[in-house]
Amino acid sequence: MLGTHDLLLFAATVFVLNATPGVDMALTVGTTLRAGWRQGVAVVLGINLGCVFHTFAAAFGLAALLATSAEAFTVVKLVGAAYLLYVAWGMARSGLARSASDDTAEPEVPTSFARGVWQGFLTNALNPKVALFYLALLPQFIDADAPHKTLAFMFLGLWFVAQGGLFSLALVLLTALARHLPARPGVGRALNLGGAGLFTFLAVRLALAERH
Repeated sequence: MLGTHDLLLFAATVFVLNATPGVDMALTVGTTLRAGWRQGVAVVLGINLGCVFHTFAAAFGLAALLATSAEAFTVVKLVGAAYLLYVAWGMARSGLARSASDDTAEPEVPTSFARGVWQGFLTNALNPKVALFYLALLPQFIDADAPHKTLAFMFLGLWFVAQGGLFSLALVLLTALARHLPARPGVGRALNLGGAGLFTFLAVRLALAERH
């Protein structure tokens, strides 16, 4: 009715993309390990709100602007890279603080649920590669003669959000279970410092990204 096709293939493609490690997965796993499942769920909610933002942006033309305007793409990617560096700095600071004390200290108090949602949203929404991904992927599953292309775009985008959200919640559950395994000295510090290194790498890669 909406002019979409090959939805099973679309679902399989979404699954593969969700299972591929990236910024969103790193943030979800890292937050759950450090602060527990509630903060992991908060981050997942924020990431999904970011995907909703990209869905509407792509449907109404912002993704096309990023694809055609080098200036707009550069501004968005640099803002996104700066935010990832901010996240990396917070993780590094936490890891260094732990190294200055013993690992038997009380775990850090989780941040608020709202802050987790906001962090997840910004991490996703400020990544122009996500916008371009929507613009590149979704049209492949929309008929050329679809009567309502904008509605078809939104339908596929929201499908992506729903399926990705379920995948991420399952990831939070598995990570939360792993979090309760017997603790080992230095694990918390290694997670924070390793996460800081990963997010620094992702920030640099985003800053150097080119439009395709």
